Formats: sequence, structure tokens, C-alpha cells
Amino acid sequence: MNQTQIRLVDGLSEVTDAFAVAVAGADPQAPVPTCPDWRVRDLVGHIGQAYRWSAELVRSRAAAPPPDPRDEDPGDPHGWAEWLVASAADLIGAVTDTGPETVVWTFLGERPAWFWLRRMVADTAVHVADAAFAAGRPFTIAPDLATGAISEGLELISAAEAAALKPDLRELRGDGQTLLLRPTDAGSGWLITRTPHGVTWECGTDDADVVVTAPVGDLLLAFSRRMTPDDPRLTLTGDAALLHHWWTHTAF
Repeated sequence: MNQTQIRLVDGLSEVTDAFAVAVAGADPQAPVPTCPDWRVRDLVGHIGQAYRWSAELVRSRAAAPPPDPRDEDPGDPHGWAEWLVASAADLIGAVTDTGPETVVWTFLGERPAWFWLRRMVADTAVHVADAAFAAGRPFTIAPDLATGAISEGLELISAAEAAALKPDLRELRGDGQTLLLRPTDAGSGWLITRTPHGVTWECGTDDADVVVTAPVGDLLLAFSRRMTPDDPRLTLTGDAALLHHWWTHTAF
């Protein structure tokens, strides 16, 4: 494994541990405010199930439909942490044994197996926030993991295949409008351009039609729609309507 892939392995363990801490002692039937159709038990089931599902995708190198998290029973809450850690180890083992560069199936077509490590780190990072909010606990994340999750999300949104999976993303097409996500604590930001063919993005710090400035953890919350564009933790300059339009059409 190269250094990027090793960091993803470590990152998966970090976000899994953080998720387990966030749900420790929580009421399994409590609602999750940022995932209105889910209870805490559903959220826990989703994380472990997603790890094991993606591990099997890597091993088989074949497609399989996404499972319903409500079909997964994560067991007694006292065993959640152990079950989550074992599920993460299953995915890590599958990628390691198969080879991180081995081409496997993904919902965006064939990709290297380590795609699933990156996808699960990003997905779980956001769900750590969901679990923390449900339990009334603070959300924290390593800046590099938040940075990676935003970049990974933009790669999904801008992929040629994305609109077929999420038709609402077609609404993000434009004629050159630009958005800049500018972190205060994590290097350069993300300059997003709406083109007639879809979204493109690059690392950058130049001004844009709308600029959102905040610590990168808060930018991740806004990017993943866990924080509204009007939240006072975000500093907004420029065309607020453009940001609201983006936020409305980027559910994923």
C-alpha cells in the first residue's frame, strides 16, 4: 500500500472508533435529526453493513445491490463497538488481500479496490456527525479526513455517471457560475464551476461568485447538508442564492 492508502486504513479505524464513541449509551430507538427516517439503531446497522457489503464487492469483484440498513441487526448495543470494529477490519482485510489496485465493481464503474476504503471513510465521517447530533455530543474530525471527504464527494458529484444515479444533480449544470469552499485550517480550498455539461472542480483560493469560509470540519457539515447555508459558523460572501441552489440539489 502507498501512503495515501495507509492513511485511509488508519482513517477508517479513526472514524469507526469515533462513531462507536458517539453512539455509546445512546437510545437505539432515538431519532437521528439529520437522517429523519432513521433511528440510532438504523445508523449503526448501516455503518457495519456498508463495510461488509463493500468488503464482499472487493472480494467478488462483482456487482451487488445496496442493502437496506433496516434489514441489518447490529445486535445488543453493548456489543456495537466490537461489531463495528470487526466490520471495518473485514473491509480492510478484503482490500489488503485482494490488492488495493485490483479493479473491482463500483457504482461509478470499475475502480481500484481502495475506492471502497475512501468511500467508507467519507461516508462514516459524515455519519459520525449524525450520531453525535443524535446523542447531543460535539462533532470533531481530523482536518485531513474532512478534507478528503469533501474532495471525494466532489469527485462523485462531478463524475460523468453521477447524474444517472442522482438525476437532481443535472440541476447543477450552469454556464460558468463558481463556488469556493475556503477552509481556515486546511490549506487550499475547492473551486467549483457549474458548466453546461456538469460540475467541475479544482483546488484553488481565487475568488468566486460565492465564497464560503469556515474550519474544514464545518465545511464538511455544510457540504454534506448537515449544516444549512445560513448557519452562523459559515462566513458567506457573494451570491447567497447560488449557494442555496447548490445545497438544495446535492443530496447524496
